[in-house]
Amino acid sequence: MAKVNPGEFMNQVKAETNKVVWPTWPETVRTAILVLIMTTILGLFFLGVDTIFNGLVAWLLSLA
Repeated sequence: MAKVNPGEFMNQVKAETNKVVWPTWPETVRTAILVLIMTTILGLFFLGVDTIFNGLVAWLLSLA
């Protein structure tokens, strides 16, 4: 890999940054809402799984 001087590096960074397609505000809000919904659903799912396993382990320990 060729070494470039700091000025050329900054020019390359600027050129690459100009290629980035930034999301619009509605896309950002929509994505944030989707993330909140999915994390809530997954949190409830894992709460249910944990509750079931907790009950199962408590039942198994009561047999001993």
